[in-house]
Amino acid sequence: MPASPSDIRKLGDLAAEAGISRIHVLAWRDLDDVEAGGSEVHAHEVARLWAEAGIEVVLRTSFAQGHPVRVRRAGYQVIRKAGRYLVFPRAAVGEALGRYGRRDALVEIWNGMPFFSPVWAGRRPRVVVMHHVHADMWKMVLPPNLARLGDTIESRLAPPVYRRSRMVTLSPSSKAEMLDIGFKDELVDIVPPGVDDRFGPGGERAEQPLVVGVGRLVPVKRFDRLVRAAVAARRSRPDLTLTIVGTGPEREALERLIEDLDAAAYVRLAGRVDDDELVELYRRAWVVASASVREGWGMTLTEAAACGTPAVATRIPGHVDAVAEGRSGLLVDGEEELGRALASVLGDDDLRARLQAGALEHAATLTWTNTATRILEALRDEALGIRPTPTRPPARVERPGPAGG
Repeated sequence: MPASPSDIRKLGDLAAEAGISRIHVLAWRDLDDVEAGGSEVHAHEVARLWAEAGIEVVLRTSFAQGHPVRVRRAGYQVIRKAGRYLVFPRAAVGEALGRYGRRDALVEIWNGMPFFSPVWAGRRPRVVVMHHVHADMWKMVLPPNLARLGDTIESRLAPPVYRRSRMVTLSPSSKAEMLDIGFKDELVDIVPPGVDDRFGPGGERAEQPLVVGVGRLVPVKRFDRLVRAAVAARRSRPDLTLTIVGTGPEREALERLIEDLDAAAYVRLAGRVDDDELVELYRRAWVVASASVREGWGMTLTEAAACGTPAVATRIPGHVDAVAEGRSGLLVDGEEELGRALASVLGDDDLRARLQAGALEHAATLTWTNTATRILEALRDEALGIRPTPTRPPARVERPGPAGG
């Protein structure tokens, strides 16, 4: 549901209570970036709602290819300067020197590499949003030396710097990983993401079993495993088709894999699609699937759930929270189990109908209004000097095992 006038008034009242009229947000990438994903959608939705409540929001990111340096979108200002790596020191220096104007509060989005805001941000209220710990993702996306550096910064150097920072993460499983590398339990708030209003039930299902996977074509998403799992599931459902939505550096490798498996007749790489096409695909799909090995949440799974489409996904941090296991979808361990679960859901009408109903119920609990409100409440508390009370012993969340296969 869209934000109600009372929801917007509440956001405005929270900001007024804290004396906050201007918030700066630091993020790695902008929503218009060719590599934008769930983190960028999250930042946009929160900034949009804050702007609607009358808060002046400035989002500072790296340069987006083919887009101007400055733009106003959905009521907030976007400043895109510097490349993928230089954005971190340049944004920090710019903020420290006041180049982007006055700020009453700061939100740092820590997406792999931090901006080290505790070093330069001063005493103004500040909240850090960390979607997930990257851990083994580093070696999947960077050369060995850079991967070791990234992992060292994330797991060893940065946590002590942020030891007194108010943190926000998306799920209990992501929080558990943060506690493992040294963050304090009482300073990490769990605030799940919302689902955009455009995702909802409608239209008709595909006549034949359609599996849809959505995401950047990068190693961590393991679309190769999804392709092989679909091939295995066709032994039970020979009419199965798979559509993969997204762009990225793994496309050529996936094309070769599809050719080697003689699967071109039923596996389609759709590339980038617009919003309307994505909603239609979710609604037509019988199942949305993910073989990813690392996620902060799994927003494509809850987007599909809002369309009444259940999920089959790997049992990893993030997925275990985005999917209500046994109610909105199935979680699996490894490639072989992924193939069996796809065949099971596609071949059992009663199971699929039950999961479809559960998916709608689960998605209905997730709203961007709640996300924007909860983060603003954390900023309000920081502004008023309200600090969470330590718990003894720390409330740890059992960490799911890795997805094998």
